[in-house]
Amino acid sequence: MSGTGITLRLLHDGERDLEQDLLASAARHRADHEFHHVALDIARWSREHAGRLADAGRDHGLDLSGPRDHPSPGALAALREKASEALGRRPETGLLLLNDLRDLHLAAARNSLHWEMLAQVAQATRDERLLALVGDCHPQTLRQLRWTNTMIKILAPQLLASV
Repeated sequence: MSGTGITLRLLHDGERDLEQDLLASAARHRADHEFHHVALDIARWSREHAGRLADAGRDHGLDLSGPRDHPSPGALAALREKASEALGRRPETGLLLLNDLRDLHLAAARNSLHWEMLAQVAQATRDERLLALVGDCHPQTLRQLRWTNTMIKILAPQLLASV
């Protein structure tokens, strides 16, 4: 497999993982409406990125599976919702949110690095389609990164000082 193919695969997997992590965090913190809704919105970006990367992979002879299907809501989703409501805004929930934000930030940073690597190989090989893909998707990953960083800056002082 070529370096381009390896990078496409790593980024595709990273975007799929970030989408799932964002969705799981949104479900865990349903009581925090702002976090919940923003996490759902930016999870869609990762889903779109994974789909576009799968298309680009075909151009490079790769069979990257498309975005993951969302599991149908069931008993587990209802349980998560009830747990989120029960926990509300207790300090333990805040620390869990801070932990989730850290993990989301690191995942977005990893994806951003892979987007940078993909941009570099696309420039070196003069692959205009890959460059366009990076130009469309990487700014959204950077916005995911800035959002997690901002949330950490807002929440960390009050949460960590109160423990």
